[in-house]
Amino acid sequence: MKALVLSGGAGTRLRPITHTSAKQLVPVANKAVLFYGLESIAEAGITDVGMIVGDTAAEIEEAVGDGSQFGLKVTYIPQERPLGLAHAVLIARDYLGDDDFVMYLGDNFIVGGISGLVDEFRGNRPDAQILLTRVADPRAFGVAELDPSGQVVGLEEKPDRPKSDLALVGVYLFTPLIHEAVRAIEPSWRGELEITHAIQHLIDSRADVRSTVITGYWKDTGNVGDMLEVNRMVLEGMDRRIDGDVDTASETIGRVVVEEGARIVNSRIVGPAVIGSGTVISNSYVGPFTSIAENCRITDSELEFSIVLRDSSIQGVGRIEASLIGRHVEVTPAPSVPSAHRFVLGDHSKVQITS
Repeated sequence: MKALVLSGGAGTRLRPITHTSAKQLVPVANKAVLFYGLESIAEAGITDVGMIVGDTAAEIEEAVGDGSQFGLKVTYIPQERPLGLAHAVLIARDYLGDDDFVMYLGDNFIVGGISGLVDEFRGNRPDAQILLTRVADPRAFGVAELDPSGQVVGLEEKPDRPKSDLALVGVYLFTPLIHEAVRAIEPSWRGELEITHAIQHLIDSRADVRSTVITGYWKDTGNVGDMLEVNRMVLEGMDRRIDGDVDTASETIGRVVVEEGARIVNSRIVGPAVIGSGTVISNSYVGPFTSIAENCRITDSELEFSIVLRDSSIQGVGRIEASLIGRHVEVTPAPSVPSAHRFVLGDHSKVQITS
């Protein structure tokens, strides 16, 4: 069995971060989202991975390499532009051959991994198996319709009027029959080859398409709010570890990770939080659910429920929360200027000013 990992896409919902960085490499608890998926694939006993890459191919390849750091063998498959999930299967045909495979969206996060799902698929070997979860607003997802027995009878991509609240999670398992389906469908109104259409083709052809409804934690980390929520969840599962230098004037409370080479000076860190190697925090407060990457500087500031990427500095700001701060960012106080009012007032105006 092989894996097909999708690591292309523009990441428009995470801009401006993704103007200069691949969305799959934005860190959660100081580790790229993509790496969690690759670790799950390796834990499921899969070693051969085809990775779909687009405009950010060079960055993805630099971070993942040949896959050996994860116990994997990675082959890169370029996609000129993001033309849909089924298009990714189409262009990976030669790599996948006649093997079964799991398709994993590189910006998705699933707690507990996929080992159980892969074992179930290997044991029963349906033509396709999809993962579903209940969501509050299914209009932003592919949506599945099940009959009373739980059989998948229909799929829709981002419907205006969803027939259920069951959204497709970004993990799919296929036999080689899917290759016939992706060749049979036409582009959608979005100009993309939709994987939901390909699976619907299998259903219409009376293929064995099964579903598993998960109740555990899943997130598509496509926007800032979801990134912060996943960061919170991962940090809650971390154990306390102080490998860096914490001076006697500082206090660390709860599940705090201070990596080797980090320094905490006259500051208070309340976990769960992680402080990356080479980072210096001085005269500051870092609150729960915060990840600060390597080589950052936090001085005379307060920070909570946020993600700070590497080589950034925050100096002299009162409080920052629920924020995603990119690489090589500088946050400082604005220079004080005299307050003033500027008007263009028409005839017979009456203005009251409190100042």
